[in-house]
Amino acid sequence: MDRFEEKMADIPGAETFTKIEPLNKGWSADRKYCIETADGRRLLLRVADIAQYDRKRAEYGMLRRVAELDVPASRPVAFGLCNDGRSVYQLLTWVDGADAESLLPTLTETEQYALGVKAGETLRRMHALPAPDGAEDWGARFARKVQARVDFYHAHPIQSESGDILVRYLQDNRHLLSGRPQVFNHGDYNTTNMIVGPDGSVGVIDFNCYNSDHGDPWWEFDPGSWGNEPNAPFATGLFNGYFGGPPPTAFFAVRAYYSAYDALAALCDTSIGDQGEPEDGRRHVENTLRWFDNMRNPVPTWYLKDFYVQYIDGVPLKLKAPFDLSFLGRYGRVFKVFDDQDSGNLCFGVQKGDARYFVKFAGGPAEQYRGTPEDAVARLKTTIPVYRDLAHPTLIHFLEAEEIGNGFAVVFDWVDATCMHRMYPRDHLRFKQASPDVRMRIFEDILAFHSHVAEQGYVAIDFYDGSILYDFENGKTILCDIDFYAKQPYTNRMGRMWGSSRFLSPEEFTLGAQIDEVTNVYTMGATAFALFSESDRSPGAWPLSRELYAVAKRAISDERGRRQQSIHQLMEEWKAAREP
Repeated sequence: MDRFEEKMADIPGAETFTKIEPLNKGWSADRKYCIETADGRRLLLRVADIAQYDRKRAEYGMLRRVAELDVPASRPVAFGLCNDGRSVYQLLTWVDGADAESLLPTLTETEQYALGVKAGETLRRMHALPAPDGAEDWGARFARKVQARVDFYHAHPIQSESGDILVRYLQDNRHLLSGRPQVFNHGDYNTTNMIVGPDGSVGVIDFNCYNSDHGDPWWEFDPGSWGNEPNAPFATGLFNGYFGGPPPTAFFAVRAYYSAYDALAALCDTSIGDQGEPEDGRRHVENTLRWFDNMRNPVPTWYLKDFYVQYIDGVPLKLKAPFDLSFLGRYGRVFKVFDDQDSGNLCFGVQKGDARYFVKFAGGPAEQYRGTPEDAVARLKTTIPVYRDLAHPTLIHFLEAEEIGNGFAVVFDWVDATCMHRMYPRDHLRFKQASPDVRMRIFEDILAFHSHVAEQGYVAIDFYDGSILYDFENGKTILCDIDFYAKQPYTNRMGRMWGSSRFLSPEEFTLGAQIDEVTNVYTMGATAFALFSESDRSPGAWPLSRELYAVAKRAISDERGRRQQSIHQLMEEWKAAREP
């Protein structure tokens, strides 16, 4: 506090600042602080050298204009001089939430797309601010930028066949920018400057790249950075959200032109060390040419043309085509969707009053499914006796099933639990961070259930980490998705059977092979490695004792005769190896 008071105490209201926390994230040269005031407000303080005064005043004026729009963004509070006139400050409202760059990898593809849609809608609202009257024609302005890069390219030893393709494309397609409209540009609209609020809204921060500038609204799109592969669902959502649906053909043509310019600029900048390394520029060029088929196709390869998302009770759902899901209202209001399964089922968490349920539905156009809806319905109907016969404290509780919505629905009790599978990144991370004792409890619960499966004369088929749930609050393991479990004897009639290859035994790849309890021993051994060492089966990656490693390693032997011959035997060996 002393250091702050010494240099910036002349900011009006500084005496009410009860907490001042420096912020080091971002590329801006501004000094940034999170401020808490005596009345409980949080503010963002940005401080720059006095030489930036004119630019910062223009930036602050633009923030005032943005504040008039329906955009969740930092709003201006105060502006002026501080630090005895040596600095200029901006005091802004704080935008609560998580930064989109960190949040995206933790979301499912559907959630990433939905976030992109909201980001596109936010950008469209910002673009309601027009360019100043008398602004120079955008095509002429940008033509100078292009020519400067082309001249640099020819004047330096960086020519290549790939670079020549970009140069020809830029020179031959300047007409694409003729007559382009101009609006306010944020200047750096990407996930590093987006904040996802508690309500899911996408807020915008860091307008410091604004330099009294304006330009083509389509120039503002930045789905990737430095030639890195964009997040395809998010980038697709960004485009579709901006336009309220798939973009027009002209958009892709103009964006391809800007992408070619970005790649050539990266090649030029890295060649003289202005930013990045030469290999960064070359990678940017090669990736750009790959995305646009050597600039022959304006629609980039990462744009998901057939990615259809509809909403049910405000929750996004990925489908192949529109589908009427209004019948779900019979069970309650949807609060969660699971749409990444390849089984043909669409799954929902629903709430009715104080009760929550898990609904599994077959008959809709599930995006990951390659079969027919009729086959998915028939398959789901056969699961009813499986859930009844294998009822167990560890198995999700079956309630009812019925034909509904031109399909078939199965209803279970809802469990507030975390799924182990990588398709749910946040859940998977929590599993990885669970203590060895918790993972040991989960594994032994899985063993106990599959011993019960064997006792009931069944064999486990298609068991994988997506079937494993854990209630961290109550310390309870829950298993689900046992739809393919079958009565013994069972013979492999497919060749490669259903399931994740990480859990499949050799006989589950062999047509005509017997599938039995010894097969399930292999599945349990694979589960142990998935739980304790992320499927790395080397001794160095195993975090438990050598004795337990030997038990798990024996279970995944390719030779059936070398495995434990029953789940019970596996459980006994595991228990003995655990004891000191």
